[in-house]
Amino acid sequence: MSFLDSITQSLDRYPHSLIVELDDERRAATGPELTRRIADVRAALRAGGISRGDRVVILSRNSIEWACADLAIMLEGAIAVPLYARQTVAELAVILRDASPALILCETDEQRDAITGAWDSCPPIRRFADVEPHDRPLEERVLPVDRPVTIFYTSGTSGEPKGVVLSMRNVTHIVECAASHLDRLMAGRPATERVFHYLPFCFAGSWILLLSSLTRGATLSLNVDLTRIVDDLSAVKPHYFQNVPVLLDRMRSGVEQAIRRRGGFGRLLDQARRAHSARRAGSRPALGDAIGGFFASRLLLPIVRRKLGTELRALICGSAPLSDETREFFELLALPVLQVYGLTETTAICTMDAPGVPTRGGVGTVVRDVEMRLSDEGEILVRGPNVFAGYWNRSEATRDAFTNGWFRTGDLGEVDAHGHWHILGRIKNLVVLASGHNVAPEPLEQSLAALVPEAHQIVVLGTGRPYLTMLVTGDVDASAVEAAADRLNASLPHYQRIRGTLLSREPLSIESGLLTANGKLRRDAIARRFAGELDRLYASTREPTETVARA
Repeated sequence: MSFLDSITQSLDRYPHSLIVELDDERRAATGPELTRRIADVRAALRAGGISRGDRVVILSRNSIEWACADLAIMLEGAIAVPLYARQTVAELAVILRDASPALILCETDEQRDAITGAWDSCPPIRRFADVEPHDRPLEERVLPVDRPVTIFYTSGTSGEPKGVVLSMRNVTHIVECAASHLDRLMAGRPATERVFHYLPFCFAGSWILLLSSLTRGATLSLNVDLTRIVDDLSAVKPHYFQNVPVLLDRMRSGVEQAIRRRGGFGRLLDQARRAHSARRAGSRPALGDAIGGFFASRLLLPIVRRKLGTELRALICGSAPLSDETREFFELLALPVLQVYGLTETTAICTMDAPGVPTRGGVGTVVRDVEMRLSDEGEILVRGPNVFAGYWNRSEATRDAFTNGWFRTGDLGEVDAHGHWHILGRIKNLVVLASGHNVAPEPLEQSLAALVPEAHQIVVLGTGRPYLTMLVTGDVDASAVEAAADRLNASLPHYQRIRGTLLSREPLSIESGLLTANGKLRRDAIARRFAGELDRLYASTREPTETVARA
């Protein structure tokens, strides 16, 4: 049974609210209501002449309408193309021309006007509000069992984004794998499974959670205002929710700063953390740390835990490496962070931490029927039912993405004797120094971020240069940054040491073109943007001594 069959069959079984929008109006839709709205969109697609294989773009924030449009498009045999509403008009125009959609569905008049202004030959555009109710039964179309169902455009850390074509087989397999892990997490399942969600559906991992929730009859509560996350969490009391590391890092940093403002509670937190680390290492904590940890567990940590939700069983995290410091912080709160590894090309998931046995510093084990191995260069290779067939309109890029039937992830990794995987960084991100040394920047950036939590971003640079430098953004103290670099350098070989720092108060952003749509670093663009400042920084010292400059 396909994931679409599972969802359509399950909707009528769940009369409670399956999707809730956490806005001022608090809109919600039950299973039968979703079925009716999906039928309305399907009727509108037919009236618009949409045929099997046509691409239909969805441009909107997360909403009930988004979910209904997506399911309607796929049920009609067309191909859904979800786009990120926060992308610039120029970026959207590039993707739209490549996808050649027969129809664009959007949320607002502003989105419609922006697209028509940027694309002279744009296809018909309809707002969700233009879809009229349809009260006649629809004749089901005969469709191939396995067919393309969606095209996700990758974030494009270098060059133009590419359309990843995912099939019914790809998605069905991953939804089933996700469900089996969630079944373990929700053992002794409550009457209604509650899921909190804030990540845009136009990213593959977020979309898989939407489909999994609908299949399982869980109530998916959508946060549409990031400034209200803490309040919405308290109201929803979810059992789990999906995250990216940057949000968890900020949550940890915010909580720690609030605690330290209360004087002695900061000391209790430090003692609790040291005691926890000692126990995890199999040793006995110092007496003072053990006592402080005891009082923290009685007086401090329960207060923090209640703010995040007393029903939470785990946090799910993917898209980028999570720092050990952040993971251990949530462990202190008795909140395991289950990490997931995958790419859009692997339908978002290759490995998952098993509930109850998260991999320390890793991303879990390979999911069912998926194979992973390392190339001679240490690159992770994947094959299985989750791997896409190719990129839209890019046969050469598709050929380059595979070697002997294995998909080349571009990620460096390692696997232990128990099958637990660890991600070391991106091959394309390697910094190649003038000396010939290759340095993976991600581990250094993670370590530095833990030492300078007030920084917005830290980017290690140095390709073609004599030594490594870093760009640090945000309102940070230069002496604190230099002290952090000194502390890290003490444990590193000479070629991995950070010898210079460029400070910029202005954080990198999507709008500036220095971050991708899902917040990843555009390293080539960053290096070009700060090339002049870096030239002056390197010119200011011929010897590898520590230097700090401001952009």
